[in-house]
Amino acid sequence: MTRTMIAAVTLGNGGFEMIEIQQVPIPIPAAGEVRLKVLAAGMNNTEINTRLGWYSTDVEVSTDAVAGATDGTVQREDGGWNEPTPWPLIQGTDCCGIVDEVGQGVDPALLGKRVIVRACMRPKGYDTMHNVWMASDFDGAFAEYVKVPASEVFPVECDWTDAELGAIPCAYATAENMIQRAGIRSGDRVLVTGASGGTGSASVQLAARRGAHVVAMASQSKFEEVRALGAHELVERGDALEPESCDVVIDNVAGPGFPAALEAVRRGGCLVTSGAIAGPIVDLDVRTLYLRDIRLIGSTAWDEPVFPNLVGYIERGEIRPRVAKTFPLTDIVAAQQEFLRKAHVGKFVLIP
Repeated sequence: MTRTMIAAVTLGNGGFEMIEIQQVPIPIPAAGEVRLKVLAAGMNNTEINTRLGWYSTDVEVSTDAVAGATDGTVQREDGGWNEPTPWPLIQGTDCCGIVDEVGQGVDPALLGKRVIVRACMRPKGYDTMHNVWMASDFDGAFAEYVKVPASEVFPVECDWTDAELGAIPCAYATAENMIQRAGIRSGDRVLVTGASGGTGSASVQLAARRGAHVVAMASQSKFEEVRALGAHELVERGDALEPESCDVVIDNVAGPGFPAALEAVRRGGCLVTSGAIAGPIVDLDVRTLYLRDIRLIGSTAWDEPVFPNLVGYIERGEIRPRVAKTFPLTDIVAAQQEFLRKAHVGKFVLIP
């Protein structure tokens, strides 16, 4: 008899009605794979964006605008990260779990290890930007069990809770990737927009860890929580930014605020981005770009040092995520509804 598990299955593009709690077969690891018993799975904008089909070139507005207009009737073939999304799909890009079973050729010493999963995978190697993602290209961690390539699990020795480890992979690896590509160094002045969100709060911590002077943009009601993450200065969202005041801008917001963010970059500095939650279509004065020798850096595929570095930061006690709230997996719809209200600082985490 096939063993089953509880999973949150997303049926296709649309609203919350496309998420169903189902009993599905427990995955069996193939050669080179491991199966994890999921302990905690963080939530990200990407799960909502993928369900909405927000990555489609047809979409020119913010995540919130698409979420408010979606009634379950829309289907977007180009709405996934890479290839068309393989619906129905178990989402869940973040995972902390225990190795429960190993496939042929996998070191059995992994059994019983608490691990986190490198969700962005580079199957063709690190000489190409080709990448595949857990929970976008194949089933993810919004379930009791998940199977992944053994090369993508990283044991972590620390006293953190499962929820804290489950908050790390997507937000922190995305932030560290941007920081590495921008070459942020001690003494750099770094502006982080959307600093209270998952990737934003990770960027604040990781930039401060490198000795940068972090200017964080957030709602005033969240200032103290963001300051506690390592921000040195706080800027109210929507307030004017001083032109040419920062060496690096980490901007995952885009939308109407993008021109001001670019204006804040000093000559020879850069703006790095891995998101556009306020809207993907922006105004860009190319003169600002070339007359100041500014670099624009897009960042999706995680580079090879990123995940091992994060494990080192965790084990040395150099970072710690803020878990805003945990929810049972079966309450995923309520969790996403609260997530979209953006009243929290840090990460929401689902517990199977």
